[in-house]
Amino acid sequence: MSPTSPAGPSPDPSRGPDPSPSPSPNPRPAPTRRLTTAQALVAFLARQYTERDGRRHRLINATWGIFGHGNVAGIGQALVEAGNGSGRRNGDRSGVRTAPRMPYLQGRNEQAMVHAAVGYARQSGRLSAHAVTTSIGPGATNLVTGAALATINHLPVLLLPGDTFATRPADPVLQQLEVPYAGDVSVNDCLRPVSRYFDRVTRPEALIPAALQAMRVLADPAGTGAVTLALPQDVQAEAYDWPEEFFAERVWRVRRPAPDTAELEAAVRAVRSARRPLIVAGGGVRHSAAEETLAAFTAATRIPVASTQAGKGALRHDHPADVGGIGHTGTATADELARTADLVIGVGTRYTDFTTASGTLFENPAVRFLNLNITGFDAHKLAALPLVADARTGLEALTSALAGRGYRVDPAYETEYTGAKEAWEERVEASFTTPESAARPTQTQVLGLLDTLVTEDDILINAAGSLPGDLHKLWRTRSRDQYHVEYGYSCMGYEIPAAIGVLLATGTQERPRPVWALVGDGTYLMNPTEIVTAVQENLPLKLLILQNHGYASIGGLSEAVGGERFGTAYRHRDTDGGFTGPPLPVDLAANAASLGLRVLRATTVDDLRKALAEARSAEGPTCVYVETETPDTVSGPPPAQAWWDVPVAETASRPAAVEAREEYDRRVAARRHHL
Repeated sequence: MSPTSPAGPSPDPSRGPDPSPSPSPNPRPAPTRRLTTAQALVAFLARQYTERDGRRHRLINATWGIFGHGNVAGIGQALVEAGNGSGRRNGDRSGVRTAPRMPYLQGRNEQAMVHAAVGYARQSGRLSAHAVTTSIGPGATNLVTGAALATINHLPVLLLPGDTFATRPADPVLQQLEVPYAGDVSVNDCLRPVSRYFDRVTRPEALIPAALQAMRVLADPAGTGAVTLALPQDVQAEAYDWPEEFFAERVWRVRRPAPDTAELEAAVRAVRSARRPLIVAGGGVRHSAAEETLAAFTAATRIPVASTQAGKGALRHDHPADVGGIGHTGTATADELARTADLVIGVGTRYTDFTTASGTLFENPAVRFLNLNITGFDAHKLAALPLVADARTGLEALTSALAGRGYRVDPAYETEYTGAKEAWEERVEASFTTPESAARPTQTQVLGLLDTLVTEDDILINAAGSLPGDLHKLWRTRSRDQYHVEYGYSCMGYEIPAAIGVLLATGTQERPRPVWALVGDGTYLMNPTEIVTAVQENLPLKLLILQNHGYASIGGLSEAVGGERFGTAYRHRDTDGGFTGPPLPVDLAANAASLGLRVLRATTVDDLRKALAEARSAEGPTCVYVETETPDTVSGPPPAQAWWDVPVAETASRPAAVEAREEYDRRVAARRHHL
C-alpha cells in the first residue's frame, strides 16, 4: 500500500497554464536536518500512522530496549533525544519536559520484549505496533523466537538489532560471529527466515528506502509480521543531512480488498448447493474486526460456526450458531459437524494440523472447501474455491449476494447442532463443577472458578501446555477479545510479557480491564522476568500460576505415543536414574514475590475462589498461586475429540511403544488429501 503525505499547494486554474519557469541560477536547496541515523529513524517512526475505516492510529507507539555496546550510543542516545532522558531536552529551559515523541519501555529479556510487542499489536487490531531494539550478539539472537511467533501469527513488530561495524575498523569486535566464507554475514542473518522483511542499513542514506519498506510491510494486512532493520553500530551514530520530507507525517492505509466478481459468484453457488455447511472461523476474523459481519451472515443463513484457537471469540459462546472449538482440541459438537460437512467455509484460517486433525477430520467423501482469506496462499489450501478478500468485506459481499436468493440451512440441521451444543454444555459444566470447598482443585475446576468470576471485560492470555486444550474445549468466551491464546507458535513464556503488552494497549481506557496471564509451572520457569517490568510500570497484571510439577501436556502426549512420560516430571531422580522421586522443592510463589508481585496462595477450592476475586479487584500486579490436583474421571476435561499426528516409533522393544504404534497405524489410515 502507498502512504499519503502532505502535498504542496495546487495551482490556481483561473490563471491558465503556468509558463515554463526559467531555470534559477541559484536554486534554493531542499531543506535538510542533520541527525545521526538512529536519531533520524526515531524521528521518522514517531510520524508514521495507519488508517482503516476512517480511524487513524500511530503505527509505532513505543520502543522496547535493552542496551549494550551495539545500540547504546545509537538508538539509546536517540531515544534520550526523543524525550526519554531526565531533565531538559531540545533546548527547553523551563525545566519541564514535553511529552516524549517516542516512549521507551524497559524490558528484561529480548525475547520477552518481542512477546510484549506482539501482545500489544494483537490487542491493537494490528493497527499499532511496538519496536524492539537490542545490542549485537546474544541480544540480537534472543529476538529469533519472538520474531518467529510474530510472523507465524501475522502480527506486526519492528525489530532493530544492533549489528557489527559496517566500516570494519577492527575485526572481529566483541560478540561478532566470524564466517570464513562471507564477510557480510552476522548473527542477525538468522532473523531473515523469520522476518517478513529484512534489511541491513550499511549507509545512513540507505535508511530512507529501508524504513519506507519496513512501514509498508508492517501495515500490510496480508504480509505483516516481524520486520527487521539490522543497524551496524557505527552507522547508527553517523550523522547525515536528511531531507525534511523524510520526517513528514505519513499515513499507511490498511486496505480491505473486495472479492473478485467471478470468485464471489462461484462461492455463492457453492453455499447454495450445500446441505451441511460449516464455517471455520480463524484469526483473520478478528484481525479484520469482522465479528459483527460474521454474526449477520449466520443470522441470514443459520450456518454453524466452529473456531480455531485464533478465531475463538468470533461469536460469543452463547450465540446460537457458535459450536465451539474445532479439531484436536475442539468440542464434540464442532468435530461431529466437521465429519459430516459437505462444505467447509474457512474464514481467515490457515488450517493447521490441530484444526484438520492432521487431515483426518473432514470425512465426508463429498466435502468441498470455500476459503475466504486475504492471502491467496491460504485461500487455495485444501484445493478450495478461493475467495481472496478481507474477511469483513468478503463476508459482507457474500451475505449481500445470498440475500436475494433465499438461502438458509434446513431447520433440521439447525436443530441438530443446537441440540448437540446443549449436550456439550453439560460436559463443560461437569468439568467446571468444584468439589467440597476444602479439596484441592483440578486444572479445569480452576477454570470453572474463573468462569464464574469474569465478565466480558476480562482478557485471558495463554500459549502452551495443557491449558490451551482445556480452554479451547471449555472456555465460555464473552467478548471478541477475551480469548487470547497464542497457538500459532505455542510458545512457552509468552503469557506474562504478552499480558503486559495487552495492558499497555488497553491502558488509555478509563477503567483498566482485568488481564489474566494463565501459566503452568513449566511455562513460568521458562520466562518470568517481565514480572519486574509489570511491577516497575505498576500494571494491574493478574498472574495465575498452576503448579502441577512438570510438563503435564507433553507428559500425557508422551504416554499416548509410548514415551512413558519420560523427562516430563519435575521430580528428584530415583535409584534407577529416572525422575520418579519426590517433587522438587521449588516455590514459585516465593519466586514471584521476590520479583515484586503481591502473591495470594490458595490450597483449597475455597481459598482459590477468594484469591481470584481479590486479584481481580487489585489495582497493582498480583499473583494467585495454586497447586492443582490430578483430574479424575468426573472432573477432568473431556478427552480429545479428534486425532493429532505425532509419529510413533516404528520398531520398539517396550510394550507401551508397540501398542502405541498399532493405534497410530489405525489412525493414520484415515488421513486423506483433499483434492
